[in-house]
Amino acid sequence: MVQPEGATGARARARHRTVDRIASILECVARARGGITLSEIAKELSAPISSVQGLVNGLVATGYLGEHDRRYSLGSAPYLLNRLAGRQPVSTVTHADLEEVHQRAGLTTVLSIAVGPDIFYVDYCSSDPRFAYLAENYVRRSLIRTSGGWVLLAGMEKRDLWAYLKNVSEDEQPLVDRFFAALPEIEQTGICASPNASEQGDGVSIAVRDNGKTVAAVGVIASHEVITQQRDTLVDVLTECSRSWDQRSVQW
Repeated sequence: MVQPEGATGARARARHRTVDRIASILECVARARGGITLSEIAKELSAPISSVQGLVNGLVATGYLGEHDRRYSLGSAPYLLNRLAGRQPVSTVTHADLEEVHQRAGLTTVLSIAVGPDIFYVDYCSSDPRFAYLAENYVRRSLIRTSGGWVLLAGMEKRDLWAYLKNVSEDEQPLVDRFFAALPEIEQTGICASPNASEQGDGVSIAVRDNGKTVAAVGVIASHEVITQQRDTLVDVLTECSRSWDQRSVQW
C-alpha cells in the first residue's frame, strides 16, 4: 500500500507521564456521577495517593476540578474552554431562561461561573454594551466584587473559600467582613441581594445548583440605586424563574 506523503518515518507524538496522569484523573472524575474521593481516584489510576494528591489539588486550584464534601467532580474550567471555543455545553440554564428573567426584570441578566479566583460572565441578555463586552470577551472579574461572586463563594468548599479570602487584594479586604456577615443568609437561601461590592454597579444573584452543589449563578445587574429600589421584586423574579431550571436539573 502506498503511504500518504510524509507518513514514512513519521513519529508518534511523545507522551508525557504527568499529562497522561492528569488526563486520566479528569476522565476518571468525569465518569463518576456524584463525585469521587481521592482514594477512589488513586485506585482507578493504580497509583499511590501521594502521587495523585498534588495533581488533584492543582486541578482544583485552577478550576478544572471542584471539591464538595471531599468528593471531586469536574469544575468550571472545562465549561469555560468550550465557551471560548464557541461550543455550547449542555446546561440547566439556557439563554431562553436569561431572556425570561430579563423580560420580567427589565435589567441586564447574566449567567456567571467561577474559575479559580475569578468570575466570568458566560452568557447574558442585555442591550448595555458594557456587559456585552464582559460576557463576549470572557473578561475576568473578582469574585468578591459581584453579587454573583458572593453566591459562588458561598457555595465553595470552606477550605477553598478561606484560602481565597485570605489572599484577596488589600483594597478588597474591607469587603471580606461584609461578605462574612452575609454568608449565613446566602448559604441558606442561595441569594445575594445588593451587596454594593463594586463602584461600577450592583446586583441580585441566585445560585444554580447541581446535586446540591453551586455550579453557577444567574444575576440581574444595574446601578446601585436601581438595585436597591427594586431589590425585593428582583429577588422574587429570580426565585420564581429558578424553579424551572431547578426542576430541569432534577430531571437530568
